[in-house]
Amino acid sequence: MTVTTEFALELRITVDTPHEVGETPAGRRRFIPITGGTFEGPKLKGVVLAGGADAQVIRSDGVSDLVARYTLKVDDGSLIYVVNRGLRHSSQEIMQKLMRGEAVDPASYYFRTTPSFEVTPGRHDWLNRSIFVGIGARYPTEVHLRFFRVL
Repeated sequence: MTVTTEFALELRITVDTPHEVGETPAGRRRFIPITGGTFEGPKLKGVVLAGGADAQVIRSDGVSDLVARYTLKVDDGSLIYVVNRGLRHSSQEIMQKLMRGEAVDPASYYFRTTPSFEVTPGRHDWLNRSIFVGIGARYPTEVHLRFFRVL
């Protein structure tokens, strides 16, 4: 058995300044508002709606445990609800730069996600029926994600 993937879409998500909740029993809690963005792939394109958020917990081992929830609006008017879970980690130095919002080479850290989608039956129903994996990059005011459908 082998696993193959196909490119599904790329997102450029704009984010606001993180809100630091602070140290909790689970770890250091952060909340990052999603303010908009765009996405495009072979089968769909559109905008990321403002109002979503990325809730993060920085664990005691330095790994950022991420859960982002947001909505995509396809050019045809369809709405797609996304829950994107992921992990991001690197050296302590690189992670501190990311936490301060500094630009860092994406090759210097691990940022992988597992997005899931909810959309009404119809043209984009393939999103409901597949598993996806993602690769991410964090920039000072944006997050770039590339999602791949597992075939």
